[in-house]
Amino acid sequence: MREALYGPDGFYRGPEGPAGHFRTSVHASPLFAGAVARLLCRVDEALGRPATLDFVDMAAGRGELVTGVLAALPAEVAARTRAYAVEIAGRPEGLDHRIEWLPEPPRGITGLLFANEWLDNVPVDVAEVDSAGVVRRVLVRGDGTERPGEPVGGAEARWLARWWPLPAEEGLRAEIGLPRDTAWASAVSAVGRGLAVAADYAHTAGTRPPFGTLTGFRQGRETAPVPDGSCDITAHVALDACATACALPGARLLPQRDALRALGLTGARPPLTLATADPAAYVRALAGASEAAELIAPGGLGDFVWLTQPVGTADPLALLVDVPDHEEQ
Repeated sequence: MREALYGPDGFYRGPEGPAGHFRTSVHASPLFAGAVARLLCRVDEALGRPATLDFVDMAAGRGELVTGVLAALPAEVAARTRAYAVEIAGRPEGLDHRIEWLPEPPRGITGLLFANEWLDNVPVDVAEVDSAGVVRRVLVRGDGTERPGEPVGGAEARWLARWWPLPAEEGLRAEIGLPRDTAWASAVSAVGRGLAVAADYAHTAGTRPPFGTLTGFRQGRETAPVPDGSCDITAHVALDACATACALPGARLLPQRDALRALGLTGARPPLTLATADPAAYVRALAGASEAAELIAPGGLGDFVWLTQPVGTADPLALLVDVPDHEEQ
């Protein structure tokens, strides 16, 4: 998975970027970047409006989110903002000169680190129960052919026992999320003061899928997860496990729809009176309402989960959404 995604000929090295194959919240509407910009402004307020405010876009693709956030910020905040795009692919031509392009996040961030659909592409191993009830690693060839490998042991077995226990029933599967926990803890450790957010496909202990979620995407269609570099390979994230990986207080999980509503996206249609008073404004507002509705829709993008982790400050979203700390859930 790592080689297929990030190797020299890996999927994420392609010039078209992720937007050439699948549509994220970032690509669905500029309203998403606007909501993240409002979140950054709330982080700015919580930090006391520092002289320099950092915004870090993890797994930045071709810089779509960070570009949209800069465009949506009030001028005074934008003037103090240092923008970073973290991505293994090369810097796109024509990207705003204010955006620094890095292979990993800077240290000592004062502001907001936002990881949209990053953790689902952090490579994981798959485990499957064999006919004797033994949990084994699944091995895969370049053409996608699978076979059982050695029994899962050590730290990976302990992770499964705690976060995704598998009954002794042949064919049951799990994705071993330990690398995601480690990756998230490392990203959060780069934040000196502020907020880290991961937004992703997710499941928690009560909703683990019995056969896992590993799949592939190519040119907008779901496909077999063949590790040859021709497609995205992704698996949903056990965000409840990630939430405990940092050993910091205040981690919260909430549906994307709740987070975006708290940040001003409602999907409400404009009043019909506007159609008479200003038809062009009505059409624009109607289009915006449609885009907002897609971002918060049940069964779609609204079902994404946000993991928020404050560092050295209050969580601005916690003041807007009544969601308990993860440890209390």
